[in-house]
Amino acid sequence: MAFVHAPSRAGFQFAERFNVAIEAVKTTLARRAAYNRCYNELAVLTDRELSDIGIARTDIRTLAAQEAAKI
Repeated sequence: MAFVHAPSRAGFQFAERFNVAIEAVKTTLARRAAYNRCYNELAVLTDRELSDIGIARTDIRTLAAQEAAKI
């Protein structure tokens, strides 16, 4: 009877999953930064300035989320 020894890839699989998780965290942080940057830039504008560019104050969160989703 012969035994077959297949090398284990467990170490590589762990490293690969770890790298995927790190990239997901980086993407999440980048999206959060983009959301906060966009939200803060629009939130400091007056209602008149917002209406001049065609944005209602209630749309700021939606616009910030759309900007963050681009990343």
